[in-house]
Amino acid sequence: MIDNLQTAVAWHGKLNLIYADRQNSTQLIYNHHQAPLKVQRPFYPEGEKVCHSVILHTAGGVVGSDRLSSHFHLQPNTQALITTAAASKIYRSNGLQARQTIDIQIDAGACLEFLPQETILFNGADYRQDLRVELATGACFLGWEITRCGRSARGEKFLEGKWRSHTEIWQQGVPLWIDRQFLPGNTDIFHSPHGLFGQPIVGSLLWLGHPVSTEIIEQVRSLFTKHLTGVTQLEHGLLCRYRGASTSEVRNWFTAVWQILRTSFLSRNICIPRVWQI
Repeated sequence: MIDNLQTAVAWHGKLNLIYADRQNSTQLIYNHHQAPLKVQRPFYPEGEKVCHSVILHTAGGVVGSDRLSSHFHLQPNTQALITTAAASKIYRSNGLQARQTIDIQIDAGACLEFLPQETILFNGADYRQDLRVELATGACFLGWEITRCGRSARGEKFLEGKWRSHTEIWQQGVPLWIDRQFLPGNTDIFHSPHGLFGQPIVGSLLWLGHPVSTEIIEQVRSLFTKHLTGVTQLEHGLLCRYRGASTSEVRNWFTAVWQILRTSFLSRNICIPRVWQI
């Protein structure tokens, strides 16, 4: 009876955003949303060229059987930064999987910086997230994902449940990057060096669209030298991985990497979204 009730009130949120270049200004020309997803009005803290968008999840958290789907389309020569208003909370499962799907289309000359705040998996959560990006020639994408496994501030560990994260980046039918992660919640995986190694936080930063020089790779590596991190040069970009115990630590590192990439490829300094400072 409880499962049937929770299924009946499950959220099926949708968000569809389209950005277009209007006289050298990136404008959000289409915004369709279905609760609990919505987006704040556009911000331009660094001028009209870059549109900042903040996604809201008005229900406060995700439960089993919730379905969230988003589609972002950046038309040619647009630049957008998309983030979230707060950390995403994935509650203990009611026996059903919660799922989020994000499809992104980035046209020629466009660039998307997709920088959501962290995801917090409660112990017992069953959650899958799928991200697929269609990247046109001459377009670029920067995205990161920071996941806290268990509410570690309360001493909670992720010893039950499941977490899946699937990321695919394609360009003209060719896969540039495919990454599938699966973390079952149990004691062995939590403590294994091939799992969490006793660390509650994992993070990935991905840049694709322009080759990254060996000099930049070494610069990124020198920013953070702990043994539970890694930096990999990809054919069309770079990948950073983090496994540790501090959200501020991984965000500070990823932000420093973001600064290097922005300066090198977009010829501008980073602009911290004001919602991160609340």
